[in-house]
Amino acid sequence: MRIIKNIKEMQATSMGLLREGKTIGFVPTMGALHEGHLSLLRAAKKDNDIVVVSIFVNPLQFGPGEDFERYPRDLEGDSEKLRKEGVDILFFPDMREMYPSDFRTYVEVEGLSEKLCGAFRPGHFRGVATVVTKLFNIVKPSRAYFGAKDYQQTVIIKRLVNDLNMDIEVIVCPTVREPDGLAMSSRNLYLNPEERRAALVIYRTLQEVAGLIKKGEKNPEVLKMHALKALGSEPLVSSIDYAGIYDPESLEEVSEIKGRVLIAIALRIGQTRLIDNIMVE
Repeated sequence: MRIIKNIKEMQATSMGLLREGKTIGFVPTMGALHEGHLSLLRAAKKDNDIVVVSIFVNPLQFGPGEDFERYPRDLEGDSEKLRKEGVDILFFPDMREMYPSDFRTYVEVEGLSEKLCGAFRPGHFRGVATVVTKLFNIVKPSRAYFGAKDYQQTVIIKRLVNDLNMDIEVIVCPTVREPDGLAMSSRNLYLNPEERRAALVIYRTLQEVAGLIKKGEKNPEVLKMHALKALGSEPLVSSIDYAGIYDPESLEEVSEIKGRVLIAIALRIGQTRLIDNIMVE
């Protein structure tokens, strides 16, 4: 596995591969890799000639008082996992090269970035859209892979690619879960054993709400109240940002249940913010 730290070197490498007619599958990450990330790069490996994984903890998507400084970092462990999976290139750019002191350009997807997590993390998706645009311009992928756990992020990135006419296929892979149902996340490392058990209330509530829909419940307000009550019954849930039924395209709360709907939850267990969602027909 080749490790590239320089932006120009990564661009030149990608240009060379594309000239040879090779396809590049790209998995952008912030490191602290788990089975969810590995499932993305396996999908990329299956579909493409070359797999590039980036590790970059992007400061633009962390708000004041969020966990940028303590976000888990394990370059050595991550590199070993990527080598074992047969990744071709690890792109590990330097912060000062990604965001020099005179950096002035930001990308924002209006109408989607302010919903759901965006309402509670102002500027977060501007940071995501900006870094993803930069990484796409550097790596020049044929296909890029993202996990469905960060559903709002996938909607925003698809819109970004479409609106800016990027010749990239965005592929969304299923959420990977622990055996007990908890969605895999780098932030799960923050949870102590008691909090880890308490976090199971999220997936349990998603399944309960999905079950009510399948039994014929059509009133989103009834479903939302059920979710809030179920989540509120867990003593270690310190706050709930949102829990409801949303349109998968617009991310608006739905007024009636029809077709495909997204059930999504964001809350804090102690100090740790966790998100999860499932789609129901």
